[in-house]
Amino acid sequence: MAAPKKGRRPAGGQSRPGRALALILIAMVALTGGMFWSGHTTPRLGIDLAGGTSITLKAKPEPGQESALNETNMNTAVGIIERRVNGLGVSEAEVQTQGRENIIVNIPKGTNEKQAREQVGTTAQLYFRPVLAVASAEQPAPNPSATPSSSASPKPKASGSTADKGKGGTTATPSSSASTQGRAVSEALKAPSPTPTASSSSSTKPSSTPKPTQSGDAAANALQQKFAALNCLDPKQRSAAGQGTKPADPVVACGKNSLGQWEKYLLGPAEVDGKDVDDAKGVFDQQRGMWIVTMDFTGEGSKKFQKITGKLSQQTEPQNQFAIVLDGEVVSAPSVRQTLSASAEISGSFNQQSAQDLGNILSYGALPLSFDTQSVDTVTAALGGEQLQAGMIAGAIGLGLVILYLVVYYRGLSFIAILSLGVSALLTYVIMALLGPAIGFALNLPAVCGAIVAIGITADSFIVYFERIRDEIREGRTLRPAVERAWPRARRTILVSDFVSFLAAAVLFIVTVGKVKGFAFTLGLTTLLDIVVVFLFTKPVMTLLARTKFFGNGHKWSGLDPKRLGAKPPLRRSRRQSAPVDPKEA
Repeated sequence: MAAPKKGRRPAGGQSRPGRALALILIAMVALTGGMFWSGHTTPRLGIDLAGGTSITLKAKPEPGQESALNETNMNTAVGIIERRVNGLGVSEAEVQTQGRENIIVNIPKGTNEKQAREQVGTTAQLYFRPVLAVASAEQPAPNPSATPSSSASPKPKASGSTADKGKGGTTATPSSSASTQGRAVSEALKAPSPTPTASSSSSTKPSSTPKPTQSGDAAANALQQKFAALNCLDPKQRSAAGQGTKPADPVVACGKNSLGQWEKYLLGPAEVDGKDVDDAKGVFDQQRGMWIVTMDFTGEGSKKFQKITGKLSQQTEPQNQFAIVLDGEVVSAPSVRQTLSASAEISGSFNQQSAQDLGNILSYGALPLSFDTQSVDTVTAALGGEQLQAGMIAGAIGLGLVILYLVVYYRGLSFIAILSLGVSALLTYVIMALLGPAIGFALNLPAVCGAIVAIGITADSFIVYFERIRDEIREGRTLRPAVERAWPRARRTILVSDFVSFLAAAVLFIVTVGKVKGFAFTLGLTTLLDIVVVFLFTKPVMTLLARTKFFGNGHKWSGLDPKRLGAKPPLRRSRRQSAPVDPKEA
């Protein structure tokens, strides 16, 4: 009789279930350790469960552009505000239109809630303007012959991200005066340039107020007087600065320097607007050990940026700077060392927070409309807490009924199902806790409903497998071969069923808005985890328990009793060899 081949795997099964169990155990330990290491041991909660802030914004078109208040622009504004708020790491901020001209922003309670409220209010357009002059916050207009004083803080610098990026070098020594600043203002206003006079040199940017050298330029006079009178320490003057001006007009504005001190700016016409920025983000430069902001421009924006930086790179401070202006406030004013085009970086005294904030503003600052804040309401979690409690009670009742059914009908097999449900619940909880800080996922009431529905999906996978095993036993096979032969058939059914569930969740996530996305996301996540648990835990555990006497011998409480299942006689019977008959005896 031929000897059996060594190392042969049972049909449709795995010969080493310990490997799969070790793999899922390592994954569970790693994920749980990561959860405790991150410090986020509970999932983030949505606004309906944790409370938060609800902001109502009313759209306001620019004068003469009433047609801009349309559905397309409102939807664009919703997308930009949503990306801006979520770019700050706020958990599940909800942004949606209400009526024709209102946008509702719901910000769940969290670590960045205050910062998000501030940036939601900054909903005007973003512009890049050349700097004509800079002065301290409340410095009055000095004598034009006075020597300019030095700046209190260094300015960030913009550099190319092409082959010359990161090269060393020094900036040109500025030589400027009130007369040259006045000439810049006149040129910005398209007025005749004044006759240059002798200027004093300085190694730093001037902070003196420019004063025109030609009294005939009334527009330049008015703008410089407005600049001289501006006090950026006064919140009312800061908010009023630049109001009523067009992008093509020079403006005055306020902004903070790297030391957090207010400065006032005299700025030329806008050369680039926020729509020309394709992408921007704050990143850490490993080579230089510093935080920088990278910018990429659109095709049209690259041409505009190349043109303005080509002009600015030939100027001296402060007229080699361009100001990034959002809502009439200067958020940054880097100096230009060279001509830039499709991409650039801004370097300076950034930390992680300031670099990422500027990146968010640059990326999401181009709104087609301006907005007024109509109301800011605090939402309590009392109602959501009651609903959550009711949902948890419903989930507990449902889970209890499932377990009761498993115990009554499957008896000993219910032990495997309950263990598998526990593993699935643990993985779901840990992953939800990790996804909060990672991608801003927040648990809301629809997401809780998705998790409850997933109990049925997971239990269904166990039932499919158990019934396949029982079918094999009814055919007369013993438990160990039945476990392995049933697996390929059950596996196909489980995969098809979970694929349909995941496809439905994916479609629902794509086509819906608001809180329904939480239901779809949770349903899709738990469906994927069902496959992981069934393949790496339920099947290996079933293989190991089939080797025990309790299950292998078909104990009446194992749920696999052949008599109770109505099993047929064994398919394979031992062959009896008849003794040779002696012819004499015959």
